[in-house]
Amino acid sequence: MRSPLQGGLPPAGAPGGAVLEIACDESGFSGANLLRSTEPVITHASVDLSVAEAVDLIAGLGLSAYELKSGRFLRRPDAAVALDRLMTALRGRAHVHRIDKELFLVTQVVELLLAEPSYRSLTRGPLPEAHDLYRARSVGGDWDRFLAAFADMVRTRRRIPGRAGAARFLQARDTLARIGGPAGAVLERITDDRVTAIVSRLDDGDRTIPPPLEPMIAALAATIRHWSARQRPILVIHDEQSALTAARLARLQRALAVGDGPSPLAGLVTADSRDDPRIQLADLLAGVARRMPSALPGAGRLAEPPRAG
Repeated sequence: MRSPLQGGLPPAGAPGGAVLEIACDESGFSGANLLRSTEPVITHASVDLSVAEAVDLIAGLGLSAYELKSGRFLRRPDAAVALDRLMTALRGRAHVHRIDKELFLVTQVVELLLAEPSYRSLTRGPLPEAHDLYRARSVGGDWDRFLAAFADMVRTRRRIPGRAGAARFLQARDTLARIGGPAGAVLERITDDRVTAIVSRLDDGDRTIPPPLEPMIAALAATIRHWSARQRPILVIHDEQSALTAARLARLQRALAVGDGPSPLAGLVTADSRDDPRIQLADLLAGVARRMPSALPGAGRLAEPPRAG
């Protein structure tokens, strides 16, 4: 017996006009465990193939469902030839978004403590302050303690209570701020009052704030931005992902809308990857992109450079 699928936001009705259906999966996702993971990067892949096209491509590569994992695929004796055939077949039909987990965490520091956190902020790139602050990563231990203190402060199920977590973060901020330069200037703008206010909102369960340690939502937003250039409503078929709840997706759907127009996100339906060859191919592509980013041809066509969502 299979457990019921989690997550998703089925469309309220039949989307008007021609719908672009994309299938998605990820590789390297470790939930809210962004710092204590052996996988520093998440890759989120999407394809716009039909089921029949996906079946034909899998068969043409001589693959079985058992072999549709990147590690096994890249260890094939003919891996180079098979990879070239896969990339050729997917050119213009696929997209990969890469998220560096550490940089994503830095963008969350900036969004929460210097800007106004909202689902609308997921529809654009990182603020300049995030890149300035990211320069401080070269200092080593103080940087690691700063990010760890922030993650512990904002996680939903905190191991450190709100006030104690805030105090630990502020101490780490002060220590790291001694670095000076652009990073130090950013840290000096993070006030005690702002930290206290954000912690209070998180303690009160303010759902207008996107979950700070959930990069999958940012990855999905970037994926929708990419495919929305087709000027068609997008229906996402996604491998089961508990982070993509109906409430979060509804907020993202509204945030992606431009002006009074409809949202490009028509809905998201979760599916078991074992039942959908399109998701299997997205999973394979995500794994290849994570393990061998240089294998993706035409930077900007199949892949974005490592960045936060």
